[in-house]
Amino acid sequence: MNAPSVLIVEDEEHLANGLRFNLEAEGWQVAVVGDGESALNQLLSDEQHFDAVILDVMLSGEMDGFAVAAQLRARGQFVPVLMLTARGHPEDVLRGFEAGADDYLPKPFELKILLARLRGLLRRRRWLLDADNRADTLATKAGEVAQHAEIFTFDGKKIDFSNLKLHVGESTINLTMMEVELLRYLVRHVGRAVSRKQILEDVWNLREDTDTRAIDNFIVRLRRYIEDEPAKPKHLLTVRGVGYRFVG
Repeated sequence: MNAPSVLIVEDEEHLANGLRFNLEAEGWQVAVVGDGESALNQLLSDEQHFDAVILDVMLSGEMDGFAVAAQLRARGQFVPVLMLTARGHPEDVLRGFEAGADDYLPKPFELKILLARLRGLLRRRRWLLDADNRADTLATKAGEVAQHAEIFTFDGKKIDFSNLKLHVGESTINLTMMEVELLRYLVRHVGRAVSRKQILEDVWNLREDTDTRAIDNFIVRLRRYIEDEPAKPKHLLTVRGVGYRFVG
C-alpha cells in the first residue's frame, strides 16, 4: 500500500517544517505551501493527488483557510480537510465546517493528537468509500432506519451515505462529510425533534455555548438540496424554540 500523502497549508515556516519532519518520520508523503492560492493550484491540479489536507485558518495572502475550503468544495474537490484554528472558538470551528472542513484542531496541539485526527479522517473516508462493498450495506425506506444504513430513500430522493452523494431526480449532488454526518444524524432521529445543542455535541463534538447560526446555515443549504420548495420545507422542519425534525 502506498504511503498516504498530505498537503500542509501553513504560513508559519517553523510550524510547517516541524509538521513535515514529523509526518515524514511517520511514513507520510508531505508537500508544503504557505498560502491559499498555492494550495488551490496543487489541490485542483490533475497531476497531484493528496489523501488529506492540513489547513491553517490564518494564512498570508488574499485567501484564508475558510476561503480555501469553500473553493475546494465548490470545485468538486472533496479531499478530507483538517483545519487548524488559532483559538478553537466554537464560532471558528462551525465556520470551518460550514466552509467544508471535516475536522478541526486548535493551536497549540500535540503531534500525537494531530496524527490521530489525520488517521481518523482517512479511516472514515475509506469506510465511506468502501461501504457499498460491505455485505451488511442496507437500503432503507422512510420509517425503516437502521443504525448502519448506507442508503436512505425518501420522496423520490436517495442519500448515498457511503459515496457522499444525494440523488434528486436526474441530478446528483456531492456532499461534504459533515453534511453527510448531519443528514445521517437527522435521519436516525426521523420524526423526532433534535435540538441545536444536541447537534453541536453529537455531530460536531462541541460542548460549549455558542452561536448556532452556523447550524441554521447548514440546514438552509440542505433544504436547497432536498426540498422542492426550500422556503416551504416538508422534510427538514423547524421546531420553534428547539431545533429541527426530519420527516421522510
